[in-house]
Amino acid sequence: MHASLSTPALLAETVAANLLPLYFALLAGALALAASTLLSWRRLRPGGAASAARIAGAGALGVALAGSVFALIATAVTAGHALTEFDDTLVTALSATQPADTLRVFARLTHFGDTATLTALGIGGALLLAWRRHLVLAATWAAAIAGNALLNVSLKALFERVRPVHDHGITIETSWSFPSGHASGTVAAWGIAAYVMLRLLPSRWHLPVVLAAVAIAVTTAVSRVVLQVHFASDVLAGMASGAAWLTLCITLSELLRRRVP
Repeated sequence: MHASLSTPALLAETVAANLLPLYFALLAGALALAASTLLSWRRLRPGGAASAARIAGAGALGVALAGSVFALIATAVTAGHALTEFDDTLVTALSATQPADTLRVFARLTHFGDTATLTALGIGGALLLAWRRHLVLAATWAAAIAGNALLNVSLKALFERVRPVHDHGITIETSWSFPSGHASGTVAAWGIAAYVMLRLLPSRWHLPVVLAAVAIAVTTAVSRVVLQVHFASDVLAGMASGAAWLTLCITLSELLRRRVP
């Protein structure tokens, strides 16, 4: 392999050759960022309640940032940017380098984002919250998971990107590729689960809950690339669209909570 990483193809080959170390480094970085963000938020606002205006502003900023990331990736993919060269080379390199055992492990981990898993989580969580009389949270839970699913289907139909070839036989997908439904689904579903648990559980559970949600989202997203059922840009775009929808749902829930006695 060339020492230089000056081209997308060489970068993709390097990623494939160092897949597991990079995955664990990415996971560790995401967990550290999540932990530091939660702890910093506690220090800045120890028990204080943000005003509706601040919540609306922060939510609008979050949606705009995530939406902008999605738009940039979609533009690059549609225009045949260097990102697509990276996508294609990474799939080819992963197909040539990843052993069957690695694929089988990630094929199990990817079930966190399966339609059946997220549907069961959405229905079960919404019913439980409604039974416990947390009606706003139940509506938020259902809207986050079901709404994201509808958004993802619509985006797939809009872009109609064909999936990469994956002939290893361990996992087979046939729908459109962009953006990744598993990536967006885990961000939206496990993200809203974390939000609800932060609202309902004692503070000692907050950090474990956030770390678990982040670990599930990152691992599921990576699994789609490892299994070669999605291009890397599909996954990044899926996480961005899921984050935008999740932020919108949480923002509306927090605003509604301040109006409902």
